[in-house]
Parts: sequence; structure tokens; C-alpha cells
Amino acid sequence: MENVRLGIIGIGNMGTAHSLHIHADHKVPGMVLTAVCDISQERRAWANEYLPGVAVYEQASDMYQSGLIDAVLIAVPHYNHPALAALAFANGLHVLVEKPAGVYTKQVLEMNTAADEAGKVFGIMYNQRTNPVYQKVRELIQSGELGSLKRVVWIITNWYRPQAYHDSGSWRSTWKGEGGGTLINQNPHNLDLLQWMLGMPSRIRSFCSFGKYYDIEVEDDVTAYLEYPNGASGVYITSTGEAPGTNRLEVSGDMGRIVVENNRISFDRNRISEREHNRVNTEPFQAPECWHVEIPVSGDGGEQHIGILKNFTNAILHGEKLLAPGEEGIYGLLISNAIHYSTWTDSWALLDSFDHDHFYELLQERINHSTIQKNVSQKVSDVKGSH
Repeated sequence: MENVRLGIIGIGNMGTAHSLHIHADHKVPGMVLTAVCDISQERRAWANEYLPGVAVYEQASDMYQSGLIDAVLIAVPHYNHPALAALAFANGLHVLVEKPAGVYTKQVLEMNTAADEAGKVFGIMYNQRTNPVYQKVRELIQSGELGSLKRVVWIITNWYRPQAYHDSGSWRSTWKGEGGGTLINQNPHNLDLLQWMLGMPSRIRSFCSFGKYYDIEVEDDVTAYLEYPNGASGVYITSTGEAPGTNRLEVSGDMGRIVVENNRISFDRNRISEREHNRVNTEPFQAPECWHVEIPVSGDGGEQHIGILKNFTNAILHGEKLLAPGEEGIYGLLISNAIHYSTWTDSWALLDSFDHDHFYELLQERINHSTIQKNVSQKVSDVKGSH
């Protein structure tokens, strides 16, 4: 094929942005928008007006079977991602799914099985993987430049969302509609980056607050303690209720410390490994010689969503390796589920033997016992700068 014919399911905040990038701005070479789908009559009317020449559908199955598309981008509420992806694979389509992969690991494992059996290109919109800063941090860690991991601390509290945001959709910030709060909505990017750069923790002990700052039932403030297979530890702190917020990542290893803040990297690099220094040093207060280095890397943030769309297109047309394979969506979600699970059970969550079924049961309890009454002011907003 010369071009990938794309269909988009969900013309809300993200679906609208994607459709305009592709159809109006022509920012993705080799990709054409040929169809969109939304259950909202209002959003279908918008598509008919602002996406000329693009077929508009109410039901995903009709769009899948139209013969107009080769691939689909799924940008609907989180619970529906796995089922819509599985149906797309069954119809012989390539799939790009918005983050998160799903709400609970049990459904995402099933989606990954469907993807494996279909043999189609399967990507996830982890656009932060295009950021040169995080790519460089990953390289420094995985190359051994930082040495053996000792500690990671990520304070990511600049996800401020006022009550108006939580009230902007009936599904937002509810157990039934969204399956969680800041962990499942704002933090999937950071939880993915955490494991992409450092690998998966082995166990988590967490403390979540639910509706601490807003009239919502899901978490809006989180502190989690992580332990890694090699004995390293970590602290992950996030909230949607702090303004101004912070985005500061510190990663410590035998060879020093990396700090990421304001989209810049500094590396306080030990001349020799701290472990080697400890072995040979005889002075009671002598630390290793350390050099402060500003790592040269672009701070422009990378191509973000456009970069993922280009990579997905080139994977289909030319066999390019995916930067964010869809199957990897399970990892960040497992961390997210484990943080919830630890708080709900007031215990450690073990990731290697995570109880997917019990997590699902506990989530259903919260859905069934929900008493939240939402005062909804439905609104589609410009998402530029919000991710």
C-alpha cells in the first residue's frame, strides 16, 4: 500500500487532536484519515463539518467492516480499549491504542493475546518515549553508564486538574467510567517511562488518597514505595491537586546520580564506582571524586503524538521497529494496578505473582458500591500542553 488509511474511534479531546493533525495539517506522511466513529451525535456532526471527505460512523463494527480503513486509532474511555482492539484484530486491522492499554491487567493480557494471534502492527500512544531527554536517560542507565541502580525518586505533581476537569465528562474520575484517577489518566506516561528506563520493580507498598482535593471517588494523591530485584528502592509521588507542581526525577547508581528537571539532564558522575571506592578507600569521610556534567540533549520534547503516528505508519508501510509496541502497555498498567491493590489491601503488592483476578474483584466492589453523583458539564477541550 502507498498510504495507511486510518479510522479513529472517539472524537473527544485526543481523537479530535489526532484527526486534525492527520487530516487538516497533514503532519503524518503516508497516513490518510478516511473514517471516524463516535457514539455522540454532536461529535459526529462536528466531524461532518470539520473533516470533509471523511466517512463518519456511529458504531465501530460498521467502520471496521467498511473496507475504508487499514488501521484504527482507539481514543475512547479506557475500559473499551481492549475489546475494541480485539475486534479490530479480528477484522484484519492494524491497531494503535491510546494510553492506558486498559483499566485492569486481566483485560489487557487478553488483548495482547489477540494481537499476537492476529500478527498485525500493534502500537500504543506512549508519546513521551519520543522525548530525547527520556531516551537519553534510558540509554545512560541501560548502557551501564550509571552503574547498578540504587534508588529512584520521581515527584510528578504538575498534573494539576481542577474540579471543572473532573466535571467535563460523565465517565471521568469514576470507578465505573474511568477505573481510577491520576494513576489511570495522567500518569500512564510516567509509569511507562519508569519501567522503560529502569525495568520493572518487584514489589510495591503504596498509600493513595481518594477525593482528597476534589469531589471525586478516585485517587488524586499517591505516594508509592518500590523495591527492585537488585535491592534498589524507589519513591513515586504524584497528585492532581498541587499548583504549582513539580516534575523532578532522580536516579542514583554506583556511578553517581542523574537528575531530570525542566526537560534537562544533569549527571553527577563518580570517577570510579562508589562500591569500588568503598573497597579501596581508607579515609573515614572521603567520598568518590565526582564530576558535574550537563548532558547535551535536545529539550524540545520530541515529536510526541506526531512521532508515534509517524512510527506506526512506517511500521506498517516499511517494517520500521515500533518505539512503543502495544504489548508493552501491560507493564505500566501493572504498576498502576499494583499501587491501587497495595492501598486497597493495606499490604505489599508482588508484581511477579500479581493476583489479576483479585484486583478485578476489588475494582468491581468499588464500582458496585459507588454513590458518586456527577454534575457534568460536557466539554471537548484543546489538550495542547496537557500531556
